[in-house]
Amino acid sequence: MLIPFGIVLGTGMFFIYCALKRAQAHRRETALEAQFNTPSYSLGISSYRPFTFEQPSRWLAIKCNNPRSVQEALHLHHTTPCSWEEGLVEAHDDKLFVSPMISGWILVVGSGLPDPAEDVDICYHFLADMSRKLGHVQFFDSNRVLNHHAWALIDKGDVFRAYAWGGETLWNQGPLTAAEKELELTCYDYGTSAGLFSAKDGLTLNCEKVNQLAARWSIDPTTVPDSAWNAHGIVGEFSHAWPH
Repeated sequence: MLIPFGIVLGTGMFFIYCALKRAQAHRRETALEAQFNTPSYSLGISSYRPFTFEQPSRWLAIKCNNPRSVQEALHLHHTTPCSWEEGLVEAHDDKLFVSPMISGWILVVGSGLPDPAEDVDICYHFLADMSRKLGHVQFFDSNRVLNHHAWALIDKGDVFRAYAWGGETLWNQGPLTAAEKELELTCYDYGTSAGLFSAKDGLTLNCEKVNQLAARWSIDPTTVPDSAWNAHGIVGEFSHAWPH
């Protein structure tokens, strides 16, 4: 008699656990949807210093207050404290610059971050892994020479919104956010070719508006507050050991 009762009880507890997990995931998704589908979402910081160095083409924005946690998640080695100027100059090839905290956000800048146009699967796995470690992670990419561009918003390993173009649509997941609609970004369906002449203007405008989207979702690295500009970040070597 006890065995059947135990099976029934265990089954019931399993279904209750699944229901609770689904409810938790739904609440998180609803909160994200409300946050990023509110028109003109921004941090509300007005005292920004113009960016005076080479504009970053690829970066992360991470909702975190501890740069050391970001450094550890990236497995950076041979790290050294540095100013924004030094970090942005060094953020090439195998080095990344981890910024000081800016109103709850930490930026990671560097051409060594995965390029979705080269391998979108590697990019996805890298971002999902970072998000599982750190929580809320955003990714932005803009190559104005080739018109390649991408943006992604991932929370605790789950993709809320992502789009990437690299000669064709490589990644299009999740509903358009209010910021994308407000900026009139053009997100093509899978199978759309770069050979379509009519797509050229849309691709160019997308590239030009990546920073504007970043400003609405989190923060635009081409402008930083005076307080952050005077603070120090970290620059370190990046191993490129991305999960698959």
